[in-house]
Amino acid sequence: MSQQLGGQPILILKEGSSRTRGRDAQSINIAAAKAVAAAVRTTLGPKGMDKMLVDTIGDVVITNDGVTILKEMDIEHPAAKMMVEVAKTQDDEVGDGTTTSVVVAGELLKRAEDLLEQDVHPTVIAHGYRMAADKAIEIVKDLAIDVKPNDADILLKIAGTAMTGKGAEASKDKLCDLIVRAVTMVAEEDGTVDLDFIKVEKKVGGSIEDSGIVEGVLIDKERVHPAMPKKVDNAKILLLNAAVEFKKTEVDAEINITSPDQLQMFLDEEERMIRGIVDKIIASGANVLFCQKGIDDIAQHYLAKAGIFATRRVKKSDMEKLSRATGATLISSIDAISPEELGFAGIVEERKVSGEDMTFVEQCKNPKAVSIIIKGGTEHVVDELDRAIEDALRVVEVALRDKKFVAGGGSPEVELSLRLREYAATVGGRAQLAIEAFASALEIIPRTLAENAGLDPIDILVDLRAAHEKGQKTAGLDVNTGKAGDMLAQGVVEPLRVKTQAISSAAEAAVMILRIDDVIASSKSAGPSPEEMAAMGGGMGGMGMPPM
Repeated sequence: MSQQLGGQPILILKEGSSRTRGRDAQSINIAAAKAVAAAVRTTLGPKGMDKMLVDTIGDVVITNDGVTILKEMDIEHPAAKMMVEVAKTQDDEVGDGTTTSVVVAGELLKRAEDLLEQDVHPTVIAHGYRMAADKAIEIVKDLAIDVKPNDADILLKIAGTAMTGKGAEASKDKLCDLIVRAVTMVAEEDGTVDLDFIKVEKKVGGSIEDSGIVEGVLIDKERVHPAMPKKVDNAKILLLNAAVEFKKTEVDAEINITSPDQLQMFLDEEERMIRGIVDKIIASGANVLFCQKGIDDIAQHYLAKAGIFATRRVKKSDMEKLSRATGATLISSIDAISPEELGFAGIVEERKVSGEDMTFVEQCKNPKAVSIIIKGGTEHVVDELDRAIEDALRVVEVALRDKKFVAGGGSPEVELSLRLREYAATVGGRAQLAIEAFASALEIIPRTLAENAGLDPIDILVDLRAAHEKGQKTAGLDVNTGKAGDMLAQGVVEPLRVKTQAISSAAEAAVMILRIDDVIASSKSAGPSPEEMAAMGGGMGGMGMPPM
């Protein structure tokens, strides 16, 4: 990039910087974004395929989850990175629909490219896309159906839709049941759910069917002393965030011991201090102790003699869950221990799970924290199960929060496409072209669902459009029969927010990429330039080399 001034070139950009302008820049950015969309497109829908991602050290991830694929792929191109952001936003907001949002964004850009070739200005397309996105969200909200927080049937279907097409499908009913039970247990009265209180523990071993739910908390710790009871019924639980060991002096004091008796007295005093702490714990009536810090050997012995079940170095997050599940207060000082601070659980027991000792805290009166154990044959299976369950939990939570859902299976997209075309006709002008392009772009979803199921996308689209023109608003693709079917009746449903978020973030990303007409990339220079070297120390001579 240089200007001629009286025959003298003026360099503005550093040497080696590259600059792409105008249509070239747009084509390159759109191509990069389309490539990202193409990478995840085959994973969409109930018959979508999985991707195997191998990182630099050879770790393998096998997944169907759009955002996981994009995070694991090392994406370099700046426009492609913007597409990954779309998926991340979708994941943070709703947890599902990441592939949908990226595929729609890619298709919006592809349609925009056709318009650019017809010399429609990018800002006109951007304006039309914005209008279309606003209108689309308005239409989707009209399509939405209310869900009541106690309507377990619909929630099961919503969880099921989020899990379909992932590795968990074989035992979907079982897992969806666990998910809905877990979410409804920790839900507050107003329908809000804090998913932090649902702990998902992964264990390799057994099969997916062996997964279960613990109505309480599961802690990856064993008791500290073998003489302690393995199982405590009617547990009175003390949660302690203080070390059960003697306090060392904070002051740097030197103690001169001159005779063995003095040393013995010193040691006896230490033991007495620990006895005092243990006596306080016993006096409170607690028979189970969860300690966030350490428990001294001597203390372990006394606790075991008193028949108290104790574990140490419990994670802070687990302590908070225990507090919520059992109603115990977290105590930070030994002196604050008292009977009214204790919590209650029906059973506290140490059990082996896949060869590891874990502590189960069960039968709490009103468990506001629960744990789900998931099992599977191999590590990869368990990881993918975990991702599927994570998505399903988030989706059920969103459905409870917004209390609205829509039919899935490509039905909202076909309906939107139809209604947006009608809307485009009323807008007129050049924006009409962009709105029509937006309408066509949305059809990529039913189209991809058909392709992934090995069906003819054109036949399916014709079929679906015909059904929607007859007013069947919930007609979507039934992948099993290969025809249009009523998605609502089949229980293919998703939260409204999955759709609204996907449309708005896809439109925003597409508009942002479209408006770029100039890409200026600074050079990746390996070392300092000769001019910089000269400035650093008198040319090469300054670098300690012999002068030429």
